[in-house]
Amino acid sequence: MFTERQVEIIYAAANLIAEKGIQGLTMKNLSKKIGISEPAIYRHYENKIDILVNIIDYFTGTISEIFDIQISSEDHALLRIEKIFENYFLAFANLPSLITVIFSEEIFRNEPLLTQKVKEVMTRSSQNIHAIIVAGQARQEINPTYDADDLVILILGSIRLLVKQWQMANYSFDMKQRGAKFFESLRKILIS
Repeated sequence: MFTERQVEIIYAAANLIAEKGIQGLTMKNLSKKIGISEPAIYRHYENKIDILVNIIDYFTGTISEIFDIQISSEDHALLRIEKIFENYFLAFANLPSLITVIFSEEIFRNEPLLTQKVKEVMTRSSQNIHAIIVAGQARQEINPTYDADDLVILILGSIRLLVKQWQMANYSFDMKQRGAKFFESLRKILIS
């Protein structure tokens, strides 16, 4: 879906936003960071909004693969949710600057297309987790007395908070290890 150069621009743009904020994402700064001319960037992307849309699409592609595997899996519901946790953390560990883009609503506030893209990611993530929870409750793998919508918020909110804590700590702790520790507590809640 993305060319090698487009992925390079996506990574550089995400890193610029993490370093300098959204104001730092200019074609001039981006061309300097990559070491190519501004016109070379325009051959791949029309403007800054197009780059931001593609950062979200790149992240969405990664997350979609994770969900597609877990939705079709017949594993225990808790194992499927745990794998989603692990893969979210792995995606952010591979490109930590994505956190700044994906979890910075202020970037998107005045741009309807970007707002819509982030909303789509949230909706799809929620729907997929919801489907796993409902199936798990039907098979008595997750406590059926809990409201599935509330559990979705608990799970996705936990992922978001852990990722933001990791970012605010300058990535100084092992995200995968901290996530695994948290998931053990979450597992106890979900089956109780």
